[in-house]
Amino acid sequence: MSEDLEQQSSESRVSSELTPWSVSNFTTSLKDWITRLGNVWVEGQISQISPKKDVFFGELRDLVADKGFSIHSRKPEVLKTVAELAAGDRVVALVHPDFWERSGKTSMDVLAIRKVGLGELLERIERLRQQLVKEGLTLAERKQPLPFLPNLIGLITGANSDAEKDVLQNAKLRWPEVRFKIQHTPVQGDKAAAEIIKAIELLDADTEVDVIILTRGGGSFQDLLVFSDEQVVRAVANCKTPIVSAIGHENDRPLTDEVADLRASTPTDAAKTVVPDVVDERKKLTIALERISARVVSFVQNQLELVSGIRSRPIFANPFTIVDDRALEVSQLFLGIRTQTQNFVDKEQLLISGMRGQVRALSPKLTLERGYAVVRNLDGGVITDPKSAAKGQKLRVTLSKGDLGVTAD
Repeated sequence: MSEDLEQQSSESRVSSELTPWSVSNFTTSLKDWITRLGNVWVEGQISQISPKKDVFFGELRDLVADKGFSIHSRKPEVLKTVAELAAGDRVVALVHPDFWERSGKTSMDVLAIRKVGLGELLERIERLRQQLVKEGLTLAERKQPLPFLPNLIGLITGANSDAEKDVLQNAKLRWPEVRFKIQHTPVQGDKAAAEIIKAIELLDADTEVDVIILTRGGGSFQDLLVFSDEQVVRAVANCKTPIVSAIGHENDRPLTDEVADLRASTPTDAAKTVVPDVVDERKKLTIALERISARVVSFVQNQLELVSGIRSRPIFANPFTIVDDRALEVSQLFLGIRTQTQNFVDKEQLLISGMRGQVRALSPKLTLERGYAVVRNLDGGVITDPKSAAKGQKLRVTLSKGDLGVTAD
């Protein structure tokens, strides 16, 4: 360990275990180093102030984070301004770091200080509003719809506040089984922003929470500044769970109203918006059931009338009527086909008889039966001229009853 300390000391080139600084040298060097920071303009909120005749001491806190530092001043113009300030005021101060060597404490010497006026705050809020619009964080299409009946409602509000009571009472009146997960936070002051952001992130990470209500019961413009803080506004805009802003201030709407998925004018309005009215829903259900019943009854009645009309038709009075009619049609068609077929056969038979007579009249056999004969040579050629047959030539004579072999003489 001693070697490590020696190495660190040698690297610093300032002191060593053998040649340590005195406390006086250290505090003097520290004061010189702090003083090099120079003058810095800072903005914050006065949380403590103790003005006296020729000096004042106080504390300046960050507007969002839980951080701060001590301040003091002996300048007459600063003392004059401080006399008009109170704890909770928002200020801009020109400070110079001051290190008290005797006590080892650091404080900021205030060279100039002024209260941030209402007009300047409004201007800053308006600039931020325009920036949010430019980034598209206020567009209606990016806003998430609220669930019809949330499983669990996240509620961010002040502890034991009227806003909390209004939300809980009105929600339970509308839906007695409604459940809440409540996060109590400051709703104004220097610690409010950080606590509200933490509560939003906590509820947004809870998978059971279906919707979040951020609310307080109105207040002055200064009281509502935390709901126009950029970090709070962006936390609301980035929340994945649908979030309702119910700050309840009509004249000076905080910026959370602009980026939230839904703006409610009051905590009561938020409860009515997030939770359905069980009485109204039962009425709607009753009306829907009546309409369904009426539609079913009407449909069944129409079908019964249709069946009754079908049953009253002649075909259903005597089901064989259509069979008898079709049988008569088939019989008539059969008779017609039979008659036409017989006429066609008779006609064709007459035609065949006539053609048969013609064929018989022209038949060589008929001629042979009358006593004629056909003389052929052995090659089958017909002999029509006696000169074409040589003496002693073998010939064939065809008679009506058969052939006869002869010799030419």
